[in-house]
Amino acid sequence: MGEDFQEEIELVKEEEVEQDEQAQEENEEEAADIDQSAVVAKLKEVQDKEFVEVRLPEDVVAEAQAVWTTFINSASSREAAGEAIYAALFDSAPSLQSLFKTARSVMAMRFMNGLNSIISAATNPS
Repeated sequence: MGEDFQEEIELVKEEEVEQDEQAQEENEEEAADIDQSAVVAKLKEVQDKEFVEVRLPEDVVAEAQAVWTTFINSASSREAAGEAIYAALFDSAPSLQSLFKTARSVMAMRFMNGLNSIISAATNPS
């Protein structure tokens, strides 16, 4: 009878350890989710006080790259994609156009190449 009782105590202890480990894993996952949410929330605001390396969550980077690839493939050429970006920017903020003295086609390609570089490097910002 004493051995049965000891076995039951050991089983209860093992279950408690398993439950503690599971609770700890859940807490770590929740903390990681909160950290990612905080990072993304901070990036939604213009950061003008500090210049820090941006590290986006992997799922955000993958989605951005997929959307970018779809956009590039939907345009007839890279030049057309650049023109679309240029037009969208200056249609939404026409007052900015006077700040750019370079030819429209050149600026369109600069926007296109700049965005392409940023999105491509998003997986490894350093």
